[in-house]
Amino acid sequence: MAEEKKAGHAAHTQDAQERGLPGTMLRPIKVTMMGAGSGFTPRLTSDILNIPGNLGGTIALVDIDASRLHTMVGLLTRLVNEKGLAEKWTIIGSTNRREVLPGSDYLTNCIEVSGLGCVRHDNDIPAKYGVNQCIGDTIGPGGLFKSLRTIPVWLDVLRDAQELCPDVLVLNYTNPMSMMCLAAARVSTLPIVGLCHSVQGTSHLLASYAGIPYAEMDWECAGINHLAWFTRLNHNGKSLYETVLYEKFTKELALTVTEGLPDNPENLTYGPKDLPSHHKDVVRKDMCVHFGAFITESSGHLSEYLPYYRKRKDLLNRYSRFGYDGGTSFYADNWPSWRANADAEREAMVRGEKPVGWERSWEYASWIIEAREKDTPFRIHGNVPNTGGLIENLPHDGIVEVSCMIDRNGINPTRYGKLPSQMAGICQMNMAMYELGAQAAVEKNIEKAIHALMLDPLTMACCSPAEIKAMALEMFEAEKEFLPGYK
Repeated sequence: MAEEKKAGHAAHTQDAQERGLPGTMLRPIKVTMMGAGSGFTPRLTSDILNIPGNLGGTIALVDIDASRLHTMVGLLTRLVNEKGLAEKWTIIGSTNRREVLPGSDYLTNCIEVSGLGCVRHDNDIPAKYGVNQCIGDTIGPGGLFKSLRTIPVWLDVLRDAQELCPDVLVLNYTNPMSMMCLAAARVSTLPIVGLCHSVQGTSHLLASYAGIPYAEMDWECAGINHLAWFTRLNHNGKSLYETVLYEKFTKELALTVTEGLPDNPENLTYGPKDLPSHHKDVVRKDMCVHFGAFITESSGHLSEYLPYYRKRKDLLNRYSRFGYDGGTSFYADNWPSWRANADAEREAMVRGEKPVGWERSWEYASWIIEAREKDTPFRIHGNVPNTGGLIENLPHDGIVEVSCMIDRNGINPTRYGKLPSQMAGICQMNMAMYELGAQAAVEKNIEKAIHALMLDPLTMACCSPAEIKAMALEMFEAEKEFLPGYK
């Protein structure tokens, strides 16, 4: 648990099993990274440098925080030098994106608007109204207001890119993923894919839960970001749900409910590292047993997408555990220290006090670049428009997370078909909120933002419409510095 408190999002990025794809890269490339101070940047950049057979090029770093930008330029310059790649790769930095966008082949978006300025408002104001959040950055009141702050800036970035590098492929990592991609699809003509690591992480976790080698598992996954369902999960032609997981999870849940929350603490933020396995990932196991398939997002965050688990104290005690497993205010309480720790670690790397360099990770960005440049097909799970009904029973003008094949033509989404109706219903519930949230951000419309929050699954489970409106207006007032132009 100490590592979880220290590492934050970095804990989700793991080494990839593969090192590279066959084929040949035919040209140097330019990759522009928006939000260079992001926790993703060092690893994503290292991944690009680790592409076998790359011909080098330019990595342009952009951040409005000049200090963090300077640190990252120094860190990556050291990395390039230590790898002996200084003659192939050039690292540049700017606080003005328009200076470096021209000639970009790839644009990786990791921006964060407001820094630490709204972390407490996003968590504490909803808490006054009875809305208990664990992460609160993609759904719920916190996720909505993050989208209202971020999407207008994101759309400005895309307008500049469309003007200055119209052939660029955009890779978005910034949350709220679904609303970011939805707003982009409505406003920009650039090819954009939203990238997350929850499919990679959960597929490996399921192999571990089932006790089989990952390479032997046959699976299919589709839905929306953080609510994608492993609808097929087989081993040697037999369903792992039927042979192992339903029974395993049912027994573990029975023990969990019988024992209750260990020590029953009032604050569910931290807990012992040695909790027995049946006290971990409780919400995902419960959803799997009752809805029929395992979901991609960790239990604490997942509980915010649903109306079932965080609306009463007794339910919190029954289903929420510690940290990413459901800790109250976990993100708000820890994000400032995660950010400070990351900054300190990078500064130590620049000074030569800590080593730099990582194995290639399972984050999709470098694999997309490699597959496209080598014209070697590679499968990812990406967030893309549901054009033509990739998932037939989800809104066709929404954003879905489906298997996509990458080659010289870029992002090629595959058709999934129909989700089981109960799973589609959960996704539809969230997509209704995303639709209004994206509209509110694009139009800077306060009334639509309030209506979006009225459709949010957790918020509607906890509050009346009048309370939701009062909460939203209080958040608009508290965060007005970062919400210019909203009417």
